[in-house]
Amino acid sequence: MKTAPDVLFKSLADPTRRALFERLSRDGEQTVRMLTDNSGVSQPAVSKHLGVLKHAGLVRARHRGRETHYRAQPRALAPLVDWMSYYSRFWHDRFDRLDGLLRKMDP
Repeated sequence: MKTAPDVLFKSLADPTRRALFERLSRDGEQTVRMLTDNSGVSQPAVSKHLGVLKHAGLVRARHRGRETHYRAQPRALAPLVDWMSYYSRFWHDRFDRLDGLLRKMDP
């Protein structure tokens, strides 16, 4: 599923969602209860944030009995990486031009 960069930016703009995504990326699959523990956020709020991340394709849910297990989908960040790569080349070219201009101006 390809996701537009703006959806990813909006999803990751919230610090709680970023923290949840980072935790899942770092620690692997976890239940909502595990994510809620020590997060300082209520279970309903964690569930809502996970829903936003799921909609953006950043996490996947797996149901097992009464529990839902979530895992990060780091490959979903590919549109952001592409976007940043484009602008990285843009700014690199601009800085090269500025460097050349400054060298011409330096006596």
